[in-house]
Amino acid sequence: MIRSTIRTALFGVAALAMSASLAVAQTHTSSKFSGAKVNAGTVTHTVKDGKNVLTLSSEFQIPDTPDPHWQIVDSKGSTYLLQRLGVKSLGGLAKDRINQSITLPAYIKDVAKVQIYCAWAEAVLGEASFPAPMMTTTDR
Repeated sequence: MIRSTIRTALFGVAALAMSASLAVAQTHTSSKFSGAKVNAGTVTHTVKDGKNVLTLSSEFQIPDTPDPHWQIVDSKGSTYLLQRLGVKSLGGLAKDRINQSITLPAYIKDVAKVQIYCAWAEAVLGEASFPAPMMTTTDR
């Protein structure tokens, strides 16, 4: 009985240590943004409550363009145009407020690059890459 209790406690400690190391391992930071209009800051990939989240660093500055968006490039080269960077206010675009983070939709299976894309001009303003594609699902 005592051995069983000790074994259960040891398994519990091991499971806790593994989950803590997995939480640390699920944070990845990209290279610095580089491009025609965006040349500062990075993006970090984390898993929060089972969802994949990308967050821009504090050094990132929203480009002075009409319609910048988050755009994701996966390992196969497919692109996904997502949320607008600027937060709309009653009077239009609030340039001092941006969507600093985005939760990735479930249909995006991995992230190789994050681009800032101007939907109005149909141009990539800057991009940041991860050293290896960030897998966003575990059901492979």
